[in-house]
Amino acid sequence: MRAAALFLCLLAVVPAFSQKKDNRSGYDKSARATTLHNTIVYVSPDDTSQKVAEVTPGHEMVVTDHNGPWVKVFANTDTADQGDPDREPEFGTDDKPLPQTGWVKDKGIVTSQTPNGDVILFGTAANLEEEASEPHPPKGAAQAAYMLYQRVNEYFPDSRMGGEAAWRAADIRWQLEKLDNASLPSAKEQEAYLRPAIYDAPLKKVMKLYPGTKYAFLAAYDLLDNKLCGDWQGLPKCPEMEANLYVKYAEQYPESPKAAEAFYNAVYREGVLVTMYTVQEDRKRADNAAQRTQAMADEMQHRFGGSDYTARAVSIAFRVKQGLSIYGNDRD
Repeated sequence: MRAAALFLCLLAVVPAFSQKKDNRSGYDKSARATTLHNTIVYVSPDDTSQKVAEVTPGHEMVVTDHNGPWVKVFANTDTADQGDPDREPEFGTDDKPLPQTGWVKDKGIVTSQTPNGDVILFGTAANLEEEASEPHPPKGAAQAAYMLYQRVNEYFPDSRMGGEAAWRAADIRWQLEKLDNASLPSAKEQEAYLRPAIYDAPLKKVMKLYPGTKYAFLAAYDLLDNKLCGDWQGLPKCPEMEANLYVKYAEQYPESPKAAEAFYNAVYREGVLVTMYTVQEDRKRADNAAQRTQAMADEMQHRFGGSDYTARAVSIAFRVKQGLSIYGNDRD
C-alpha cells in the first residue's frame, strides 16, 4: 500500500483515554477491545451465517455480549475517515453511522482485562512494524502497528511500556506522512514553509507526557524534519541553518540516542559548506567551516568514541583537510 493510502488509514484511529461512559452511545469504555488478526463479523454466532464485515488488527470493538466461544460487538471498520484523530471520537460523530454490529469468534481479542495484555499488544505491534519495514510489506502492516501501539496506552494507562508505545505510534505516523510529502512537487522547495508541515501533535504529546525520557528526545529529533530545507539548490543558506539546528539539538538533549547522529549531520553540513564557499571563492568562510568541521569531529571522538557516526564524522573532516569536495563531484 502506498504511504499516502496508509496515512489516510491512520487518520481513522482516535485515542480515547477516558474510561467514562460515552454519553451518545451509552457504551461502557471498559468493554473496549481490539483484535490481533483479521476478524470476520457474522450476523449470528455461527461461522456459516452471513458475514457483516471484517475487522483488521488494531481496530476497535465494543463487546456487548458473550455466547460460548463468541462475543457480540460493535466493530469500527471505517478506514476512510480523514478527520483529526486527536479531536474526533473513534465511534463516529452525529453525522456518521455507527459501526457494524455482529458476532466474532473470541480468538485474538484483547481487552483491558486481558492478562499481560499490554505486552501482547506491544509485541504484536512490534512484529507488524518489523514486517512493514520489509521491501514488500504486508498490506496494512504499518497502519495496524500504529493502532496497536495506541491501544497499549488506551487500555493499560499504567503500563511500563506506555512511553515507548506512544513514541512508536507517533513515529510511525510521522514517517508515513513524511514519505507521503516527499512525493509532492513542493518537497523540492528550499524553504520549509513552502511545503505542507507534517502533523506534529502526537510527537509533542509524547514530549509533554514523558519529559526527560529518551522517547521525548526521539520525538524532538523527528520534529526537526519540519524545519529542514527541501533542495539546497547549491546554496549555503540551508546547510548553514541545518548545521545550527543539529548542533542545538545535540546540546539541548545530550543524553538522546540521536545526539551522535545529530552531531554527525552537523559535521556533514559544515563539510558541505566548505565545498560551497570554495566554489564561491569565499576563502575566509571556507576556512571557518573547515575549522568547525574538524572541531566537531574531535568533540565527537571525545563524546561518542564508539559510534559509527563518529567514524563517519572523522572521515568527513579528513576529506575536508585533504581538499576533497563533500558536496557534488569530488574528482580532481
